[in-house]
Amino acid sequence: MASRWHLHPLRVRYQETDQMAVVYHINYLNWFEIGRTEWIRHAGYRYADIEQSGLLLPLIDLESRFLLPARYDEQLIICTRIASFSPLRLTFESEVRRVASWDGLPQSLIATDERPGELLVSGATRHVWVNREWRPARLDRHSPEVYEALKQLCEGGD
Repeated sequence: MASRWHLHPLRVRYQETDQMAVVYHINYLNWFEIGRTEWIRHAGYRYADIEQSGLLLPLIDLESRFLLPARYDEQLIICTRIASFSPLRLTFESEVRRVASWDGLPQSLIATDERPGELLVSGATRHVWVNREWRPARLDRHSPEVYEALKQLCEGGD
């Protein structure tokens, strides 16, 4: 039950590069976070609002595969989708892709598995819903409206 891809443009800033003039690896993980945040925002929610309701979504597992480097001032697209979803767990799939230009690219979700540009980094992050006491919390019980919105997007609805 994977969702559609959400695309978010990003330009490499000088401060994100290292002595080899390529993006330092930890920045890709920050970009995965940006992609997740924007995916949730597209669903109609802000992480901050979900957290204020008493739910947290900590990272429990991370994988990444580095294929090609990004460089200063390049235009990138952060592609994000939910790869698996349950009331307790959530897995995001992420890609960082280089594009020549953002012109003509979709502004939100795309249904196709064809994503623009050249794949640089791919990965996934796994999360579990917890309450403020860091105990597992079922999203469908705590915030049924958030659960239904995410479920609908995972089932192909917009």
